[in-house]
Amino acid sequence: MSFWPKSRTARRRLTILLAIAPVLVLAVGLTMWGLRDSISLFYTPAQAQEAKVAPGRAVQLGGLVEVGSVRKFPDGRVEFSVTDNAASAKISYQGDLPDLFREGQGIVAEGAFESSGLFVARRVLAKHDEQYMPREVAEAIKEQGEWRGDGAKGANDR
Repeated sequence: MSFWPKSRTARRRLTILLAIAPVLVLAVGLTMWGLRDSISLFYTPAQAQEAKVAPGRAVQLGGLVEVGSVRKFPDGRVEFSVTDNAASAKISYQGDLPDLFREGQGIVAEGAFESSGLFVARRVLAKHDEQYMPREVAEAIKEQGEWRGDGAKGANDR
C-alpha cells in the first residue's frame, strides 16, 4: 500500500499540506519562544510556595495585605506581607503605593521572587472601590474555602 493517494488532486493537496505543516509548526514555536518572558503568571502565596517559583521569574502575587505588616522606610521602600489565609509572602516595593492601598485589602503585586524568598514588586495594584478584589485573588481564595464575601463563611469559621 502506497503512502500517496492514486488521485492526482488528492496527491496535490497532500503535498501542499506536507509543505505548509512544518512552516506552521516553526511559526508557532518561534512565537511561543519569543513570548516566554512576556507571560506573567498569577499566584497566591500558597500557590507560589507550592509551585516553587524560580527566582527572577516575572509573576503576579496577590492576596490580602496582612494587618500590622506594613513597614515604611525613609528611602521610600515599603515592606508588607500578603496572605491568602493559607500562607503569606513578604513583599518589598520601592515607590509610592496606590492611594487605596491599606491593610486587610486585596492587592496584586507584579514582580519577582529573590533567592531569599522576598518578593520584589515593580508595581502594586490596589482595589478601586469597597466591593472590588482582583478577580484572580477572589477566585484563589474561593478555591481554598476562605472566601468571606457575600456572607459566606471560610473553612476556619466552621
